[in-house]
Amino acid sequence: MNIGIVCYPTFGGSGVLATELGKYLAQSGHQVHFITYSQPVRLDILETNIYYHEVNVEDYPLFQYQPYELALSSKMVNVTLKYKLDLLHVHYAIPHAYAAYMAKQILCQKNISIPIITTLHGTDITLVGKNPSYKEAVTFSINNSDYVTSVSDSLKEDTLELFDITKDIEVIHNFVDLSLYTGKEECRKNFAEEGQRIITHISNLRPVKRIEDVIQVFYEVQKEVDTILLMIGDGPEKEKSRQQAAELGILDRVKYLGKTSEIERILCMSDLFLLPSEKESFGLSALEAMAAGVPVISSNTGGLPEVNIDGQTGYTADVGDVTSMARSAIHLLNNEELFAEFCKNAKLQANRFSLERIGPKYLKLYERALT
Repeated sequence: MNIGIVCYPTFGGSGVLATELGKYLAQSGHQVHFITYSQPVRLDILETNIYYHEVNVEDYPLFQYQPYELALSSKMVNVTLKYKLDLLHVHYAIPHAYAAYMAKQILCQKNISIPIITTLHGTDITLVGKNPSYKEAVTFSINNSDYVTSVSDSLKEDTLELFDITKDIEVIHNFVDLSLYTGKEECRKNFAEEGQRIITHISNLRPVKRIEDVIQVFYEVQKEVDTILLMIGDGPEKEKSRQQAAELGILDRVKYLGKTSEIERILCMSDLFLLPSEKESFGLSALEAMAAGVPVISSNTGGLPEVNIDGQTGYTADVGDVTSMARSAIHLLNNEELFAEFCKNAKLQANRFSLERIGPKYLKLYERALT
């Protein structure tokens, strides 16, 4: 198959999932064409069967906001015609599903029919999508996709509750490539002293991730356990959190590593993962941590309870309950036997969402779409 994948190229879960799915499809012998405004952060375009097509938006003074959707639709049409794509798989409803619908209409005028698969990932529905300015367009785009998937049962329920959806939504959970998480990293000594524990947070550092809670939980934990905090990613809350850490007197224990392609290595040297988000449709970063055998302390919102099992792979708490999260983290880090059990359980849970189990579900969906 010749497959077009449209996604955001950033560190967010939707872009990571789309990229990893594309790599899996390419390794399975299919040609995969990524269509987006910059090279996805986890994509190696030198891999066999993978192609990248950049969407360029010309800067015209007439436009206060440049028309990315128009450029994206045109690019989808051009790539489909030139490379004879069999289907388009778009990740994140806004604006990708809408742009894909327009591309499909253009192609219909050229007597070419191509199925559109839309995968919903989270904030495209729960935050941005329900905005009155976008709601009708999002509803239209979902209902006019040929197939629709969501990454968790929770997100499917939210979508059906927030929008008037007539299209069936199939749940295909996020996945993780377990082969990337093979053992503890020797470079741990570059970040932590002997005997220190490493707590990690990975996100795009947006307000919805509640970065202030990450810092506050760590502040309470480091009082009782000798720990450092690794902050991975970049975003609008970064400097605010740095200032918060400085005011709490713990900035020397918080290391900001920015955007990095070495997520797997960092997780393999971590002891605990923090994800106190206000909303998570799934929590892909938590799953990646568990694949490395790292227990998770998270909020209990959205799809997180489908991934992080409270009292088995880590602990969950209500959004904003930093006291409970800190107490759970301290309890786990101070109990070696319990900690070892949770590490084992985390890996077992990650196996349920392995690439080998989830990847074939997308291939079967593609086959249905083409028949």
